[in-house]
Amino acid sequence: MNDNKEKHSISQLRQDLVTGDWVVIATGRGKRPHAFSGNPSTVKEPKENCPFESFAEEGPFVPLLREGSVTVIPNKFPAFASGVCKVFSKEGPYTFADGVGFHEVFVLKDHDRYIPDLETEEVKDLVRAYRERYNSIAKQECIAYVSVFHNHGREAGASLAHPHSQLIAIPIIPADVERSVAGSARYFKEHGKCAHCEMLAHELAARSRIIAENEKFVAFVPFASRIAFEVRIFPKAHQHGFGMLKDEDISFVADMLKQSLAKLRVGLNDPAYNFFIHTAPVGSADAYEHYHWHIEILPRTSTWAGFELGTSIEISAIAPEDAAEFLRGTETSK
Repeated sequence: MNDNKEKHSISQLRQDLVTGDWVVIATGRGKRPHAFSGNPSTVKEPKENCPFESFAEEGPFVPLLREGSVTVIPNKFPAFASGVCKVFSKEGPYTFADGVGFHEVFVLKDHDRYIPDLETEEVKDLVRAYRERYNSIAKQECIAYVSVFHNHGREAGASLAHPHSQLIAIPIIPADVERSVAGSARYFKEHGKCAHCEMLAHELAARSRIIAENEKFVAFVPFASRIAFEVRIFPKAHQHGFGMLKDEDISFVADMLKQSLAKLRVGLNDPAYNFFIHTAPVGSADAYEHYHWHIEILPRTSTWAGFELGTSIEISAIAPEDAAEFLRGTETSK
């Protein structure tokens, strides 16, 4: 018996090109795409109980921005707020600081129309609002990183059914971002090229993991997917920071975001998911020119157990190529 062949048929270790993280693709478990469908995550809640249905002109809901069908407001219960920035203290061997930063909410107009339900123009409003608030807050002295994210479904941490996204800006660079940026810098130093651009060139040539694309953006299932049916959306042109997104390109990223979420909803029976913008930290363009911003969509298709928690190595029971083929063939209404 060929042991190597037998082992390969059971699972495959794959390494992320940028971070160096490993994942396990356990195809020997034999899960088919429909096996990842569960109960729909969308739970309808009465409008009269929803705090987003009307915004007071005074108090905690004073709008920071109105962009078409999107209103941006301060979070009523912020995780980060104004204060004296970057004052770090010690308690024995431990370091701590006040949670100084910003916490905002992007509220979509309709109570029960989610991103796949929206017209592309409405998704453009959302993306444009992301960019405007990102660029405004990135200029603040205290801020090192601006995170824009969206939770859909209770399992993904959405506390309210009304569709909304959030922005949290913090005075430190998160460890996951640091690892990604360091990996990108290392690859550029060794090869003189952007790792993400190299990845995109390979994916566009191979075609096996792409689920959708247009003139300016492409959506694909990563080679080393952390979870089943993970999707990433990249600008084809190199840009290190999300704030660099051009007006004329907003419709293209909005189209890819809407298409990707619609395919996941139809193909996996409306799973809970999180998506977020992975971008270079705030700072000098020269310091992060090697990076390439993108959107990561993580459907809640599995739960971490002992191995994952003990090793931080995710086990996926479907090959990214099979997940991509399934999503690529999933028909959605326009």
